[in-house]
Amino acid sequence: MIEIKPLGSSSAGNAYHITDGYTALLLEAGIRYKDIQRALNFQTTKIAGCLISHEHGDHCKAVADIVKAGVDVYASQGTLDALGLPSHRAKRIRAKQQFRIGTWTILPFDVQHDVAEPLGFLLANQAGEKLVFITDSYYCRYKFPGLTHIMLECNYSMQILDQNIESGRVPAVMKKRLLRSHFSLENAKDFLLANDLSKVQEIWLLHLSDNNSDEGLFKREIQELTGKPVFVARR
Repeated sequence: MIEIKPLGSSSAGNAYHITDGYTALLLEAGIRYKDIQRALNFQTTKIAGCLISHEHGDHCKAVADIVKAGVDVYASQGTLDALGLPSHRAKRIRAKQQFRIGTWTILPFDVQHDVAEPLGFLLANQAGEKLVFITDSYYCRYKFPGLTHIMLECNYSMQILDQNIESGRVPAVMKKRLLRSHFSLENAKDFLLANDLSKVQEIWLLHLSDNNSDEGLFKREIQELTGKPVFVARR
């Protein structure tokens, strides 16, 4: 059974611990390594690998400490080049080429973001569960059959963003970047409607904006849309 534990999920830093009861992984390492250790009760030796979606600091802040701790880091060549991570523990992965870490079979896939070579991840375990992880992207071209767990960025609402721009709370220049770099509530709804949710057990909403989101509204609207348990990752 998949267990998901957010360690950080905001512009300040993103990191998530997942396990199927056999193999533990980190998705992202965008908070201090000391904070990762503390959140996991210093059981970091059980981490079998760390997947990094892209090179922005709020997703890879602790990556050097992760490899020093003896944990392999998996990322695209573009991300590894941007990080400048000279280590035998830096493992290059490619979109649409699956690999294994312990009991997980992992399929990276390309996503759209303003960085070198960003990735999303589809993870399947030996129990037949499937988890998709998508963050820092404004669109996903793929559909994923048989999903049981969804971890999906829901950074902002277009309505809230427009209201904030009109009031002067958010600079108008921010809108263009958000539209081309992050999943909105509206994007999230479209993605969920495009996929078969019949086996889904949990939906996690990730990386909510401090200014342009509404946690209660987002959770309520996604629950009403899908009929599934929805959790908001906040740390």
